[in-house]
Amino acid sequence: MQHSPDTEAKEMHLHAACVAAGDKAVLIIGASGSGKSALALELLGYGAMLVADDQTIVRETDGRIMAIAPDSIRGLIEARGVGILKAAAKTTAQVALVVDMDCVEVDRLPHPRETLLLGVAIPLCLKVEAPHFAAAILQLLRYGRSA
Repeated sequence: MQHSPDTEAKEMHLHAACVAAGDKAVLIIGASGSGKSALALELLGYGAMLVADDQTIVRETDGRIMAIAPDSIRGLIEARGVGILKAAAKTTAQVALVVDMDCVEVDRLPHPRETLLLGVAIPLCLKVEAPHFAAAILQLLRYGRSA
């Protein structure tokens, strides 16, 4: 599966959440109500840090994709049924993974996928409807995938 957002711009605003583990971040994309903020909250619960919720600015810099929160929402995340919550936030982080919450993974051991974001190839995971998904995403960010 190959997603191809605008590949010529150097910066764009996405309807996406972004969470970082150390210097690596996961960009969580999908339609409204697909679970972007819920996954981000789970990742925060496991010790990750918020970059942005709902709106994320992505910028290509020297072949890397950097994620940034708009000033107006920095450090804020929505928890449906609870409200807008404050969170410790990173100013920027390098996107190392994209999770597409609109597509559900059906393979037990899927082949690695990637997507193009501003012309840069980024590993891609599809939504997994299982309790271990957030922990697996965090593990993938921190340590990578077995070859």
